[in-house]
Amino acid sequence: MRHRRKIRHFGRKHTAVKALLRGLVVSIVEHGRITTTVDKAKELRRHVEKAITLGKKNDLASRRLLLSRYPNQATVATIMDDLAPRFKTRKGGYTRIIKIGRRPGDTAEMAFIEFVDYDFEGKGQPKAKDAAEATPADKKAKPKKAAKAGGTAIVAKKKVAAKKQQKKSRAAARA
Repeated sequence: MRHRRKIRHFGRKHTAVKALLRGLVVSIVEHGRITTTVDKAKELRRHVEKAITLGKKNDLASRRLLLSRYPNQATVATIMDDLAPRFKTRKGGYTRIIKIGRRPGDTAEMAFIEFVDYDFEGKGQPKAKDAAEATPADKKAKPKKAAKAGGTAIVAKKKVAAKKQQKKSRAAARA
């Protein structure tokens, strides 16, 4: 039974699950977007979001706690110096999971997990102009409807790309 089960074990022992999640956290922090199974993405989301929330405190104790959980100095530095300031105004929900269909070999449900400000066309970098970086002249020049339409266009492109990926994986599974 799965009553009150807090974490997923993925058919592994505790140490193997810990190593798996450490590797996934390092990968998503380094690349901004990774492809994995849906169950692993859902478990990974818990760990990444807690790490970013801890990094937002920006003190020595938080850095040491992150280093004890993820013993990779580059990963912790990226969380503290890059990700935490990027998401300082968000209360949570730093990642999104996009399902992309089934893997051809074992038909496992696959998904992208990415940060919500992941720039699909810029290959992982945050969007070039955030609202905080825009100058007052830029804000006056663009009407609100045009800015809103541009944002939905990016979301539409991501959905189209995900649909193409789903179509390709389904075609490969049928073959």
